[in-house]
Amino acid sequence: MKAMMCRAFGPPESLVLQELPSPPLAPGQLRVAVHACGVNFPDLLMMQGRYQFKPPLPFAPGGEVAGVVVETGPDATGFPVGARVRCSVGHGGFADEVVVAGKQVVALPDAVDFVTGAVMGAAYGTSLHALADRAQLAPGESVLVLGATGGVGLSAVQLAKLMGARVLAAGGSDAKLAQVAAAGADAVVNYNTQDLRAAIAAFTDGKGVDVVYDTVGGSYSELALRSTAWRGRFLVVGFTAGEIPKLAANLLLLKGCAAIGVFYGDYLRREPEHGRAEFQRLMGWFESGQLKPHIHRTYPLAEASAALRAMADRQVVGKIVVVPR
Repeated sequence: MKAMMCRAFGPPESLVLQELPSPPLAPGQLRVAVHACGVNFPDLLMMQGRYQFKPPLPFAPGGEVAGVVVETGPDATGFPVGARVRCSVGHGGFADEVVVAGKQVVALPDAVDFVTGAVMGAAYGTSLHALADRAQLAPGESVLVLGATGGVGLSAVQLAKLMGARVLAAGGSDAKLAQVAAAGADAVVNYNTQDLRAAIAAFTDGKGVDVVYDTVGGSYSELALRSTAWRGRFLVVGFTAGEIPKLAANLLLLKGCAAIGVFYGDYLRREPEHGRAEFQRLMGWFESGQLKPHIHRTYPLAEASAALRAMADRQVVGKIVVVPR
């Protein structure tokens, strides 16, 4: 098998394409030929040794893949050879095959292509879990998405609109925000050049925003928290700005609002049945054509470093995908 390996913590360019022996299958495991692997911000953090989960070196980045079952281990059931599947693997996806346990796999409908299937977990799964389960978003409510031009942020914009919310999308590039507006955001604000709190006040007629979806962290988090409505929900999703904010607890008291953590990977591990139900809800939207991911670009396996570099340099709107086959 071929894989792009991280042998020492460092920048994207430190990945090395290697030929490795295919690992044997333990009971209950499947071998999946990888046709597409979604690229996500945690891949960068893992390569730098900065993610909350640190796989032992050496490892291949890539946490979500779509492909075809090519071999089944003893006692493996539910997914025969030839089955089209989507897998949450945590890491190891920058390869032409992966070995997974059956509980990590869900069926991929024929109507969903591999590239689409590979991006439905980390981005769309996170956003659906955050908005529907953690925030209990209701139709007619307002949502502010911080970092709306990234893959996770744009998925939150799309899903919040499908759920009947009004969406204010915030980002740092006018050109990228124009694409987010075209994807359905009701309004956009460039928090590098505009007053974020003034934009929230104008969008909500001074009432404050019901839900904040924060993928960015840093200085924008407290500004958004100060502009939440009574009983607002502040979703802590990620820290792409590199700084973990220290939220003022008195603001939670004064607004009767809640700060809510969103850790999708651990949610899937702890509550797999709930995660599968949410995935089926996503599948319905994809199959009906109500939801379509914005794929910025695909990269061959040997160019996985370039994919990560594009993400690190904020050159991406929506999702990028490594396509080993």
